[in-house]
Amino acid sequence: MTDPAADVAAPSTGPAPRGLDLDRLAAHLAVHRPDLSGPLSARLIAGGKSNLTYLLRAGDREVVLRRPPLGHVLATAHDMAREHRVISALAPTGVPVPEALLLCADESVIGAPFYLMAKVDGEVYRRREQTDALTAAQRRDLAMAMMDTLATLHRVEPAEVGLADFGRPEGYLARQVRRWAGQLDRSRSRPLPGIDELRDALAASVPEGANAGRIVHGDYRLDNLLATVDPVAVRAVLDWEMATLGDPLADLGLLLTYWDVLGDSDHGEGNPVADGIGPRAGFPTGAELIERYAGRSDVDVGPLHWHVALGCFKLAVICEGIHYRHTLGQTLGEGFDRIGDMVAPLVAHGLHAVRES
Repeated sequence: MTDPAADVAAPSTGPAPRGLDLDRLAAHLAVHRPDLSGPLSARLIAGGKSNLTYLLRAGDREVVLRRPPLGHVLATAHDMAREHRVISALAPTGVPVPEALLLCADESVIGAPFYLMAKVDGEVYRRREQTDALTAAQRRDLAMAMMDTLATLHRVEPAEVGLADFGRPEGYLARQVRRWAGQLDRSRSRPLPGIDELRDALAASVPEGANAGRIVHGDYRLDNLLATVDPVAVRAVLDWEMATLGDPLADLGLLLTYWDVLGDSDHGEGNPVADGIGPRAGFPTGAELIERYAGRSDVDVGPLHWHVALGCFKLAVICEGIHYRHTLGQTLGEGFDRIGDMVAPLVAHGLHAVRES
């Protein structure tokens, strides 16, 4: 069926980046968001290693478009409707999120579902040269603001923002192990020593999950935040593709995986997802982050070894999936050639952590 806006949409300007069809997008916007129907141009925002993010200029206005990665999209992953729903629900809370502008589930427009959100001013701190430019006080304040924002998220009552049915808190941790085990099986392209042992050890020792029922981000880390340092503030939390209702300790365990496992080891140096974070980059230790969170949250933190092990397993599976897409030529941007190198150290640390638990 021909889009009725095709004859009235403003033409695109310049070449479309891979993953976008600007002419069809312009036609769709002319019908569904006419305020964004000026001539379109776009560029890929570098840095993301999963979903693709573009800065879209529509006339004299800039907005952000999110879509799944190219090829090898795993079932239940990269859910645009889920991201759009959670940032819409959190808009009136104290959690800083971009304004949701449009959701499109019609894959015929650009080749995949997508959504638009408002552009938020701020910086994504992910590279060592960025964080080295900060003062010691700015690094500390930024890390503490990151933890304060996470505590704020975990205090939000899901039912009060229309997210009572956003997930199934009961059995969340056990399902996480099963889910990532399934994703692993669909992403295997090479031998991965120890990863099956880690999976089995996690499955055999799932904690009770006394904190279940909170909104969980699913991939909370410094470079999924837009922030400013003068003054220090978190302006927006990004990348909600894995958000659900579950155990907030999973967010803490994954954050410590980035911060202490990768950010404070040789494996993180120069790596595109862990280069500018952690104690090596002049930030507070993971223990200090957890202490800050605990002082601003009603969540019983307790021992986090099992949750760090889960974080290691989850991140190892994600990295293996990205590595697989890279070998198929389905990644856009730089830094993907080193992602596969992270899998082995993550598995090793995960095995150590699960034994500690």
